[in-house]
Amino acid sequence: MSADDVTAAFDAEPALVPYVVAGDPSPEATEAYVEALVEGGADVIELGLPFSEPIADGPTIQEAIRRALDAGMTPAKYLDLVRDLDVDVPIVCMTYYNLLLQYGDGNEVESFVRDAAEAGVSGLIIPDLPVEESGELEAACEKHDVALVFIVAPTTTAERVERILERASGFVYVQARMGTTGARTDVSEDTYASLERLPASELPYAVGFGVSEREHARAIVEGGADGVVAGSVFVDRIAEAERVADAADALREKAAELKAGIRDADRNGTAKPETTK
Repeated sequence: MSADDVTAAFDAEPALVPYVVAGDPSPEATEAYVEALVEGGADVIELGLPFSEPIADGPTIQEAIRRALDAGMTPAKYLDLVRDLDVDVPIVCMTYYNLLLQYGDGNEVESFVRDAAEAGVSGLIIPDLPVEESGELEAACEKHDVALVFIVAPTTTAERVERILERASGFVYVQARMGTTGARTDVSEDTYASLERLPASELPYAVGFGVSEREHARAIVEGGADGVVAGSVFVDRIAEAERVADAADALREKAAELKAGIRDADRNGTAKPETTK
């Protein structure tokens, strides 16, 4: 699938974008989890490539990354896993730029993007790469038809949002609150403030960070989002399950719950639930 396929995943209705860490606890388990998420209604899969210093992630995902690294996950094994996936939705790789800089011998960034595209990766999210320093990666993504997804935080200035929109493709990831990832019990009012100040764009806006309940998904879409990203709520279920089959069932059920919340949304409504900073 191409970069355009990532954007197209948001065309029919607001998209659900679940995140799991590749190799947590094994590549075979991740294959089962990705299939279960798609069966539950996922439109795009955000598949984490573990890196030892995950600065954007909270304790839940940090622990999942540790489990995956301890089990032997590497970039090469990650790409093998993507090749083996048999799902009809785009796969977006979330990882950190240092890992790309250490890939291969010479021309590391383009080598990674080329190999990722050949394996079946349709997009990249690199949270530690400032848009001002993304020229090399942007050129590689354009050459190999891979979407480059940037994150907009509640503190991102309007000028910087414009620079991000000039270079982004696939979709724009809107950070729902300050801090790191992690499941929450409410929707931050920062979510609505962020969505309201974003300019009109041909790219969809997908909100993540803290999404864990059906009501969260509904409220975020009613706030103007084109999609919902959820990670820690799925990673928690993987950590809690005693068997891969149990975890897969839990992921399928939670994905279906969040997708139902998305479909509950009245996109012309104005009601907002109680929020916190």
